[in-house]
Amino acid sequence: MKYLIVGLGNIGDEYHETRHNIGFMVLDALAKASNIVFKDGRYGTTASLSIKGRQLILLKPSTYMNLSGNAVRYWMQQEKIPLENVLIVVDDLALPLGSLRLKGKGSDAGHNGLKHIAATLGTQNYARLKFGIGNNFPKGGQIDYVLGHFDEEERKVLPERIETAGEIVKSFCLAGLNITMNQFNNK
Repeated sequence: MKYLIVGLGNIGDEYHETRHNIGFMVLDALAKASNIVFKDGRYGTTASLSIKGRQLILLKPSTYMNLSGNAVRYWMQQEKIPLENVLIVVDDLALPLGSLRLKGKGSDAGHNGLKHIAATLGTQNYARLKFGIGNNFPKGGQIDYVLGHFDEEERKVLPERIETAGEIVKSFCLAGLNITMNQFNNK
């Protein structure tokens, strides 16, 4: 059984490890823990991870955030992965830093990456793992905040939360959406 795990982010050194790139950071940690490397491909870099008979295609789109749907659609078709086996890992301003929420569907909540994925796939009924980045910015400062780097205090909590996000990804593929939501969403 195949799964497409998409970490949202923007390519380029200036975006490396910014709040908006937490999806990339989660996939990088999963790959590192499994000793696999990403290779360049169409619409992004991919790595393949096998867990208990499941094949996870990890995708970091190279389309920039606002065109993420192109990469998702391409790799779903390329690998023949059904929508119910797709999981998008995304930053979320509405959640406190490090909070993790798995959802089976929902609105884009103003997130341009999710907005483009929904428009491209024609549905909002796809699983997403929201990684809270907090919203500690002044009025009008949202763009600078999401494209900014985590501060020293924030970086202290990231490793454990990123590791937990990886556990959620694995559980989604092994146990399914509902069991994983019940196990992790209240922690």
